[in-house]
Amino acid sequence: MPYEPPAVDDVLAAVTARFGPLESAVFRGQTSVVVPAAQSFEVLEHLKEQGFDLLVDVTCVDYLEYRGAKQRYGLVYLLASTTTNQRLTIRVFVDDPVSADEKWPTVRSVEPLWRAADWLEREVWDLFGIQFAGHPDLRRLVMPEEFTAHPLRKDYPLQGRGERHNFPVITRDHS
Repeated sequence: MPYEPPAVDDVLAAVTARFGPLESAVFRGQTSVVVPAAQSFEVLEHLKEQGFDLLVDVTCVDYLEYRGAKQRYGLVYLLASTTTNQRLTIRVFVDDPVSADEKWPTVRSVEPLWRAADWLEREVWDLFGIQFAGHPDLRRLVMPEEFTAHPLRKDYPLQGRGERHNFPVITRDHS
C-alpha cells in the first residue's frame, strides 16, 4: 500500500495539541497558521519533525498603518515537505520594541533548523530590521554595511534620506 501522508489538518491538530490553539486559515487550498513569536522556534522545530523538511522562504510584511493590524511586522515562513509535497505558511507577528533596552524587533533564528535560513534571515534583517536572536552571522546582505536604515519599512521615504551620495558610484569598463 502506498504511503499516504497525514493531512495538513492532522498536522495542525498535532501542533495545537502540543502548543495550544493557534489561528489558522485556508485560502485556495493553502493553509496558513499564526504562531506567537515566543513559540515560533518550537513550533517550527515541531513542524520540521512532522516532515516539513524544506524552508522555502522567509520574508516579512510591514503592516504600518494597516487597518486592524495589532503588530507592525509579519514574518512569513514558507515550509514544504519534500516527501509529501505539502506546503504550509507560518506567520509570526512582531512589533517595534517599547523598552529602551531593545533596539530592534526580535524573533529567534531558525538557522539551526534549516541552514537555508542563514541568508533568508539576513535579507529580512537588512531590508526590514528584524533581529534574529542566535543567528550566527547577522549582517547586511543587500545594502552596504554603512547603510543605517532598513529600506523596505513603510516609514522609509521613497526618495531615501539623502544617503546615496555617500556611496561610491560603480562604473563598468566597456573596453
